[in-house]
Amino acid sequence: MGWPIKLITGSELHCKNWQIEALLRMLYNNVVQGAVPEELIIYGGRGKAARNWECFEVFDRTLRRLKPDETLLVQSGKPAGVLRTHEHSPRALFANSLMVPQWCMDEEFWLLERAGLIMYGQMTAGSWSFIGQQGIMQGTYETFSAAGAGPGKLIVTAGLGNMGGAQAPAGKMTGATILIAEINPAKIERCQREGWVDEVFTDIGQAVDRAFAARAAREAVAIAVRANAVDLLEYLIRRNQIPDILTDQTSAHDPLVGYYPASLSFDEANRLRAGNPDEYRRRALETISHHVHFMVSLKRLGATTFEYGNGIRLRAQENGLGCAFEFQGFALLYVRPLFCQGRGPFRVVSLTGNPRDIAVIDSIILELFGDNAMLRNWIGKAQTHIDFSRLPGLPARVCWLGMGERWAAVHEIWKRVNRHEIGPIWVGRDHLDCGSVASPSRETEGMKDGTDAVADWPILNALVAASSGATWVSVHQGGGVGIGKSVHAGQCFVITGDGECLKLAERVFTNDPATGIIRHADAGYDEAVRAAADHHIDLPMINET
Repeated sequence: MGWPIKLITGSELHCKNWQIEALLRMLYNNVVQGAVPEELIIYGGRGKAARNWECFEVFDRTLRRLKPDETLLVQSGKPAGVLRTHEHSPRALFANSLMVPQWCMDEEFWLLERAGLIMYGQMTAGSWSFIGQQGIMQGTYETFSAAGAGPGKLIVTAGLGNMGGAQAPAGKMTGATILIAEINPAKIERCQREGWVDEVFTDIGQAVDRAFAARAAREAVAIAVRANAVDLLEYLIRRNQIPDILTDQTSAHDPLVGYYPASLSFDEANRLRAGNPDEYRRRALETISHHVHFMVSLKRLGATTFEYGNGIRLRAQENGLGCAFEFQGFALLYVRPLFCQGRGPFRVVSLTGNPRDIAVIDSIILELFGDNAMLRNWIGKAQTHIDFSRLPGLPARVCWLGMGERWAAVHEIWKRVNRHEIGPIWVGRDHLDCGSVASPSRETEGMKDGTDAVADWPILNALVAASSGATWVSVHQGGGVGIGKSVHAGQCFVITGDGECLKLAERVFTNDPATGIIRHADAGYDEAVRAAADHHIDLPMINET
């Protein structure tokens, strides 16, 4: 077995039940949407769904025979074992990329990876919960909105990969003009084919002139320029043309595979990487330092500037740039208050591949939470801008929901599945959630009590998910920001129409966001303490003292 593979759709089961079937279908769904599917790379430089095609084939065979009271153990993209547990246990447990802290560094990790002994799972790649660029699209839309994007504003950024590509439609959804640098022509072509990018330029000057003209005309348009981000930013500074908002979503966390050095063409850089990887990495780190220095310069000139979670500031700082942290990350600036409320990315997928299921779920969300103007606006924008017929994966929707809201949404979805109005539904989330990640330069940057690097919380989150009845649970490290720089957890749940499913769902979708409120209350955030009181979450160190 190898690439190409076909998406699995329809109502016919290939496994013993829908919980196991969902694992099989979401594995295939990950790969068909991958950035380099023939290498099982899904996004983020080298984030993979399986260690190799042999492992993929064994996953396929094992899931088709897995029993409803068995659990598959996944060790860094490899099916390591099957154990008898019970029917309410997770059907799979994932541990990806984990290493003893003293050894958890780039050199040691990638040495093991090249030997076929470990796999980089990013966040949703190795846990089979990637839903395409829509996965972070609402978060990007809301982040851009919070940063002041809208008609008559210009966003400048870089990166059109399987994460960065979400920037194009998210920028347009705010009504802004967005200009995105991307050096890989295949990524630009894919984003144009899938409807995210409207116009493409190969000349930086022409692209900049078009972008500023579009801003003046208040056009909501996504413009891509085939160029290195550093060259684009240097041009803007030299011409004193300052964007309103500036960020970046290149895969800077991975200087060898995810980021391209300046002064080389795309093909020249690929040849250098293959022939002299050490020199490639040195040049990439040098370019990252220039990139961040230019971002600092544009911030000083008036651009609203933030890191969008790719570890670029940390890489630049490690390479000697003293001013790298002069601008902050998006989580600290815009997301922390949402986390204190237990709010985070709630994702659904139609396991049968029927877009009508998503339309029904959209109506449920609007019916339940129609008084939330931002959420209502997002659903409308998503319905307008996301055309499932142009996308390779299963129909999906993401919407950020808080404590209480996630369970309310799942309960209503369960009713529709129970009445056979829609098919079985997968529900999951990003590892970027309120209680599931420790990432000192991203989600947990600048914690009030200084616990940026404390990683107990994602482990507790995963243990709670497994104890509560999630269908599968994962723990990874290094997602988003690079090896040794984060620890994070994910959980997935399959909604079928039976009563046992409903009991488990209530526990899972109550306890999962509750861990986020507990984490932020423990760090001293008053908003989280109030949310805990509102939702009757027991906090012994607060309630008993």
